[in-house]
Amino acid sequence: MSIESASQSHSPSFGASEPQPGRKGAGIRIVVYLVLLGALGLIVWRIYENRQQAMANTARQAAELQNRPVPVQVTAAEQKQMPVFLTGLGTVTPYMSVTVKARVGGELLPVRFTEGQEVRQGETIMEIDPRPYQAALDQAKGTLVHDQALLKNAQAEYARYKALYEAGVTSKEAMEADEATMGQYQGAIESDKAAVETAQLQLSWCSIQSPINGRIGLRLVDPGNIIAANTTNLVIINQFQPIAVYFTLPENQLPQVLHKLATDKHIPVEAFDRGDVQKLASGQLLAADNQIDTTTGTARLKAVFQNQDEALFPNQFVNIHLQLEDRPRALVVPSAAIQSGLQGAFVWVIDTDDKGASLARIQPVKVVLAEGQVTILDSGPAPGANVVVDGAERLRPGQLVAVSTNQQPARNTGPIPVQGGPFKAVGDQAAGGKKTQREKQ
Repeated sequence: MSIESASQSHSPSFGASEPQPGRKGAGIRIVVYLVLLGALGLIVWRIYENRQQAMANTARQAAELQNRPVPVQVTAAEQKQMPVFLTGLGTVTPYMSVTVKARVGGELLPVRFTEGQEVRQGETIMEIDPRPYQAALDQAKGTLVHDQALLKNAQAEYARYKALYEAGVTSKEAMEADEATMGQYQGAIESDKAAVETAQLQLSWCSIQSPINGRIGLRLVDPGNIIAANTTNLVIINQFQPIAVYFTLPENQLPQVLHKLATDKHIPVEAFDRGDVQKLASGQLLAADNQIDTTTGTARLKAVFQNQDEALFPNQFVNIHLQLEDRPRALVVPSAAIQSGLQGAFVWVIDTDDKGASLARIQPVKVVLAEGQVTILDSGPAPGANVVVDGAERLRPGQLVAVSTNQQPARNTGPIPVQGGPFKAVGDQAAGGKKTQREKQ
């Protein structure tokens, strides 16, 4: 019994010395986590090394590219005479336009013109049937002759009664009655003369004449129609030589135009086609309107053109160039050369060092006027300096370049139009709004 009880007393202590299953699983998980963390760290390290290597390769390639010459096209800055003008959209209008109407009514006889032909002032173009008016004239003349005969008889009666009155044979009342009768006939004759003149005038109005020199349009009434006086439009005559153009300018440009007009009565004006490419005619400014249109904020002006070749036609839309100034020694560069950065407008100028290498540098400029292919500068590169017109996006200060001359340099195809005034710099917008890749970054 003692041995059995002793073995039973030692059995619990033997079971307590064995490891528990939960602690063993926790240790395994820790080991797995450590292994995964190490693998993740190795992956991150490899990614970091690859990225650093790629950045180093990129930097090395960029350094190699920077040492290569950048191909650019250049054009020399010029100093030449440049006119300065304002631009506006205009409408061609006949210098004089007449809508012909009949001043008397009647039947319209066959016309004496060909539609579209040139007519001279006073030339007969239409005719109203004159027979009724000729009859009225003859009647008025007959009445005049009748009253003149009565007046002659009244004058003779008055002379007899006056002699009898002076001899004391008749009364004064009889003499005065004959005198009054004579006066009535004199008044009737004056009225008859007026009737004759009226009938003569109406008869002359049967012949419709051109009031101006111009080109006749399409007839609006065919011969044979009965027309009413002063109501029916017969034809329209427009004067082409000279011809007028009405155009508008912003109200902020009006003061300088009025000042120029007050000092110089002959301000040159040129008319260009709708595309503002082909010059159509040259003329001069005639006058400015006496008020500003409050709905549009523009002022209306009138220019006159001789239009000898009839290049301008009524109701045609044209672009007007109003010349305000002529700069004899303006500094001009192609508009493609103007760049814009944080410090304002500039151009890339190509210089040659002592070794004959071509290097790029930034030259700040002050833009006065810019339109189309050319830009006028107040300050910038020296005349004759080569400015970059193509390839500027890859340049940096001191960049080595391979120069090629622009085969089609920008030319002055016409005066430079003013946008916002002749001496107002238009800034980045006038410079074309361009930025180099270096400044964008």
